[in-house]
Amino acid sequence: MTSNENIGALASAAKAPAHRPITTLSQRSTPVLGARYWVLITMCSIAGCNLGDFISLYLNLGHWMGLAPLAVLFAILLIGERIGRPSEMWYWALLLVVRAAATNLADFFSHTLNIDYSWTIAGLEGLQVLLVLGVSPRQKDEASGIYGRPATDGWYWAALAIAGALGTAIGDCTAETFQLGTAASTAALGAIYVALLVVGFRTRWSTQASYWLAVVAVRAAGTTAGDWLAFPDGGLGLGLIISTILTCSIFIGMPMVWQRRQADFG
Repeated sequence: MTSNENIGALASAAKAPAHRPITTLSQRSTPVLGARYWVLITMCSIAGCNLGDFISLYLNLGHWMGLAPLAVLFAILLIGERIGRPSEMWYWALLLVVRAAATNLADFFSHTLNIDYSWTIAGLEGLQVLLVLGVSPRQKDEASGIYGRPATDGWYWAALAIAGALGTAIGDCTAETFQLGTAASTAALGAIYVALLVVGFRTRWSTQASYWLAVVAVRAAGTTAGDWLAFPDGGLGLGLIISTILTCSIFIGMPMVWQRRQADFG
């Protein structure tokens, strides 16, 4: 083989896509941590709360059996992202499925098994810490200095599911055990979420704690906001069918209308 052929072979190898696990999305399918990301994840938290309740209550699958179709859908979406065209819609669809599953997982512990909220929250919090330790650090964008994209490996999706369940338990505990109701709970938890966002943007999301605390907080606020929309006790009482269709439609439409610009970090 000539030297020119050697150079050509090395160039081809460099251009070949590196092998990635099935759970890891391509870079083009993964959003950056700008303002757009947190607005969308907020809407996802509300929509996922309603969708999870709709699956377990209106489809009569219960909290445990309701996880099965969501797990199948999650696997189908991962395969679809791998063989289909890269798009952020894959990430947001997966996020919605995980959020809905997290709602049912938390309700399974607190409602089906009747485990006290304090024990449910403590157990999920301990598990969350262990899972976050395995999550790969986010890559830093040299131009903006922001640690921009989540590393969507298997540890990430597992940590995201437990963070969602933890946030759901915290939201329900705030509204029910502390008797604040869904409206006041949404306001209180939303304020905590905003405060964590301010800290995260100021530190450019440089730590795992800044990201995951904000994720748990938005899940908690999203739970009480979703319940406020759906149920009549202190809320609008739209019903699960209407609230699920409304919130999921808004969430699905938002990333289509609000397109990410090239190298947009917020």
